[in-house]
Amino acid sequence: MTSASFNHPGAVDLSSLAGGSGASNAGPSSTGSAGGSYVQQVGEADFDAVVRKSATHPVIMELYSPRANAQELSDILIQATNAAAGRWLLARVNIDAEQRIAQAMGVQAVPTVVAIIGGQLAPLFQGTKPAEEVQAYLDQVTQIAVANGLTGRAEPVGPTTPDDGGEPAAPSADPRFAPADAALEAGDYALAVDEFQKVLDQSPADGEALQGLAQAKLLERSTRFDPQIIVTTANAEPQNWSVQMDAADLELINGDPAAAFDRLLQIIRETRDEEREAARLRLLELFDVVGKTDKSVLKARRQLSTALFA
Repeated sequence: MTSASFNHPGAVDLSSLAGGSGASNAGPSSTGSAGGSYVQQVGEADFDAVVRKSATHPVIMELYSPRANAQELSDILIQATNAAAGRWLLARVNIDAEQRIAQAMGVQAVPTVVAIIGGQLAPLFQGTKPAEEVQAYLDQVTQIAVANGLTGRAEPVGPTTPDDGGEPAAPSADPRFAPADAALEAGDYALAVDEFQKVLDQSPADGEALQGLAQAKLLERSTRFDPQIIVTTANAEPQNWSVQMDAADLELINGDPAAAFDRLLQIIRETRDEEREAARLRLLELFDVVGKTDKSVLKARRQLSTALFA
């Protein structure tokens, strides 16, 4: 990837905890030994290993204290994590037992939830949040990870238990997607596009295949991006529709789907015929990347109907 390196303004260096030694004070894992849970209790001894996993998939870290009376948030995170079946790993850190981790993270309130993507840490939120808002944060993390080429999946670290949200064990990976997943991990995004298309040829309404195809297409386009040129040209040439569509891709990659959608909607309002249709198809494709139930998608879809009939 040349254009989507994750560089959140809140990113901090985690190297001070790398290679920690000694026995973990994390206590027993909440996940057991085999099965379908993606929730891991983390201490200083295994912190570095967990951070390294963020090179292939996001790690969501919940820094909590049993004294904080925030079990409801923990349950929301655990349930959402196991439902996601490996899109990220939830690493839970008891800061009462792991004070060095809390200090390195700069924890000022409990609970604190952060994301680790490619070894960089980005704050998400502090305090408790409703399930819908938590899910929105998690969705944004997965979007940014995919846009940066982090398309691997977390391995289950234990069986799903009532403590992990009471959900049944996650199903094994769908073998239909194995060739596409292998192509993504190898960085061959054009091949991944072809492999997702093969699945769709057999199952045209498969939502996961549609999303995978859209993500692979975005990744493939992004390999040709020069972000600085795109931004400069898009600002200087507002009616250069091809560059404006590249700018929309770049905005999505940078974690701002609403701006990407607004840019494409503006093209649809200002153009006709082939240019309008190209923008419409790109917008629908980015809807698939983000997810059809995302609030920004639902809003933009309503605006699209208005723009098409204006």
